[in-house]
Amino acid sequence: MSLAGKKGLVVGIANEHSIAYGCAKAFRNAGADLAVTYLNAKAEPYVRPLAEELQSPLIAACDVREPGQLEALFARIEKEWGKLDFLLHSIAFAPKEDLHSRVVDCTSAGFALAMDVSCHSFIRMAHHAEPLMKDGGCLLTVTFYGSEKVVEEYNLMGPVKAALESSVRYMAAELGKKRIRVHALSPGPLKTRAASGIDRFDELLERTRQRMPERQLVSIEDVGSVATFLVGDGAKALTGNLEYIDGGYHVLG
Repeated sequence: MSLAGKKGLVVGIANEHSIAYGCAKAFRNAGADLAVTYLNAKAEPYVRPLAEELQSPLIAACDVREPGQLEALFARIEKEWGKLDFLLHSIAFAPKEDLHSRVVDCTSAGFALAMDVSCHSFIRMAHHAEPLMKDGGCLLTVTFYGSEKVVEEYNLMGPVKAALESSVRYMAAELGKKRIRVHALSPGPLKTRAASGIDRFDELLERTRQRMPERQLVSIEDVGSVATFLVGDGAKALTGNLEYIDGGYHVLG
């Protein structure tokens, strides 16, 4: 699964436990050059050393809530690389009070913010990536089984991730003529910084592990292996898919 000569953007590394970091390591090990982003000045000390370890030639701030930052990022990629072969969108956010409440109690503002950061930002990235993917490419995002079935404590993020998965299908249809493929990665529960905001997440992890056919949780390295295959030339016939990386958990009733 060589990615030699390919250039990719990774958005969503928070620390060494991030799904985005597991994917970035796999991309780099396969030979890709990576642009890596960090959220803000507070996050930079945690992300920059990881990006430097990955020998990333382009490291930049990117908070999709800040006007102009995403546009500046893609302008820099165009200037320094002139192209983009793949990107990974691995960001999500919801205000704590809305995330910890029932869906029927979430605020309009909280729902809109969660949708903007967790879903619409992927659409925005696709819009900016499209002209850079002159020879085709691949867009990846990250979802979770709670989009399809009710997962206790997942709450507001369930409808938001469902919208993200639907967006993947529509984007795959729209961009297919340009040989730009679109997929959603759906890992089983992982102990990441983002997941720590979910109430009783440790209980969810243990319940999932006990039910999984293999009785073993997946790792960020497992996710990275699948992501690397999808952005490579060997997956050129695949698009619009929801790729489960959950040890078979999704097949259980």
